[in-house]
Amino acid sequence: MSFWTRIFSAAAGLFGPAARPDIDGQPGRIDDAGFAAALIALSAKLAKADGVVTREEIDAFRSIFTVPPDAQDGIARFFDLAKQTTAGFESYAKIVARKFRARPAALEDVMDGLFHIALADGVLSAPEMEFLQKTSDIFGFSDREFNRLKASHMGRAADDPYLILGVDEDISDVDLKRAYRRQAAANHPDRLMARGLPEQFQGLANHKMAMINGAYAQVLAERQAASGIVVKRRRN
Repeated sequence: MSFWTRIFSAAAGLFGPAARPDIDGQPGRIDDAGFAAALIALSAKLAKADGVVTREEIDAFRSIFTVPPDAQDGIARFFDLAKQTTAGFESYAKIVARKFRARPAALEDVMDGLFHIALADGVLSAPEMEFLQKTSDIFGFSDREFNRLKASHMGRAADDPYLILGVDEDISDVDLKRAYRRQAAANHPDRLMARGLPEQFQGLANHKMAMINGAYAQVLAERQAASGIVVKRRRN
């Protein structure tokens, strides 16, 4: 039985009339197909969060989950079933959280994918933001960590770089460098496979790595500029 066939089977279990996802610490192992089915369901329900599933959101989903031609129809039906309502999305978030409970970096990758879908139509609605916030809470992220994730996808004001790097503005240069190295190591695209996520997340990882590098470069430039101004004033 192929991997995608196992996903269809897992989907039937998730969406059957008497189905109940394996959640809340109940016994039972979530296999890779069951996890993928839950992740696809979570993505579809996010697309529905603002009431309308757009073509851009569907295309964004497909850019993350590339499937063989013979599995396209089955995945499309699965996605259509899941997107009918946002009800129960917390259950699927818990399945994903359990799968990666010991690997928070992988859960961050999932959040990146969800932000990618939510922003595909160019608008992040209040219901979508609430969906993302609740999912982040289920994944165990703090408000500060969620704000950092949000900033890495949406941008913010002048203090963006610090938020993206997850540090305070008064951090020392030495600790700033350490924080940057931690972020770069945790989010390097080469680590995706080790974290168990599909190769299709490569593009998202490259984007996030660019955001981290850009944030660090911006902070260094701002600090160097500020230091230069101080020196000139002292000479005067």
